[in-house]
Amino acid sequence: MAYASCRSAFLTFLLILLTFLSFSHIEVCEAQAKPPPIVKGLSWTFYDSKCPKLESIIRTELKKIFDKDIGQAAGLLRLHFHDCFVQGCDGSVLLDGSASGPSEKDAPPNLTLRAEAFKIIEKLRSRVEKQCGRIVSCADITAVAARDSVFLSGGPEYKIPLGRRDGLTFATRNVTLQNLPSPSSNTTTILNSLATKNLNPTDVVALSGGHTIGISHCSSFTNRLYPTQDTVMDKTYGKNLKLTCPTSNTDNTTVLDIRTPNKFDNKYYVDLMNRQGLFTSDQDLYTDKRTKDIVTNFAVNQSLFFEKFVAAMLKMGQLNVLTGNQGEIRANCSVRNKDSKSFITSVVEDVVEGFLEM
Repeated sequence: MAYASCRSAFLTFLLILLTFLSFSHIEVCEAQAKPPPIVKGLSWTFYDSKCPKLESIIRTELKKIFDKDIGQAAGLLRLHFHDCFVQGCDGSVLLDGSASGPSEKDAPPNLTLRAEAFKIIEKLRSRVEKQCGRIVSCADITAVAARDSVFLSGGPEYKIPLGRRDGLTFATRNVTLQNLPSPSSNTTTILNSLATKNLNPTDVVALSGGHTIGISHCSSFTNRLYPTQDTVMDKTYGKNLKLTCPTSNTDNTTVLDIRTPNKFDNKYYVDLMNRQGLFTSDQDLYTDKRTKDIVTNFAVNQSLFFEKFVAAMLKMGQLNVLTGNQGEIRANCSVRNKDSKSFITSVVEDVVEGFLEM
């Protein structure tokens, strides 16, 4: 009798618990499915009537490219990052230098951007223009290419708001350096830098997960190998890196994620937990108490990583965008349109303003 009563009470409790969890799950799923706020001027359906085949054109072309060289996916993703972090997602990183000064791509942090990535963006722009006319910006094409690079490498599928316009100027060398933390930066430096862009620690760790694909030149991490190996680094991992980079000035390359270098997954975080992060900026995320738990959570839950990565990408992809009548739609992604008003880089503007104030 007592057993039956206890069993009945337990089953009742279990039913209540399952009901609660079910409602909780529904609330969480609905919260995740709700689109994030978007900047005025951008839209989820921006090209639906003006260029309905835009995303199909880009994805079809990228599939062909990645079938030959999946490594290009990482190059396109990195290009979008470096565009957005410096004066916003305006395609300014694509511009060549001019008489007014060197371009963003000439600044030290961008010298290792893949040359082929720039060519791919221009090729995509040309294909889109043939189908739709000149109505899609290079900034939007770069954003879509980055999104597709993630998906076609095994990562999450997600929509992005479109409607960005191309910038008329590029940032100076100093501004570029100030906005792109180096691979030798610690977590404090990175958190402080990205906090100015309204990106929180979870965003930072999630975006760092972009290093699950791609390669790096030895020069970006040999400070951890020479003159002595970083004690945080796994010894065997360090010894193997020295085979690729036998001296501090070797110009070889190695993969960022030793487990699945060409697949977009959560193994990058597993690397960090095993002290096999390539850069200081990577490994310190697991050392720093503010971000260690986030790394661990992503390492054991790929779905969580994908969810947070998408959220962070949507935030980053809207940084200081130009919309409406701002900027232009370039006829060539590397050159400002000839019919644009004459603009000069910020460094020259600062000098002129200084003279006017004297």
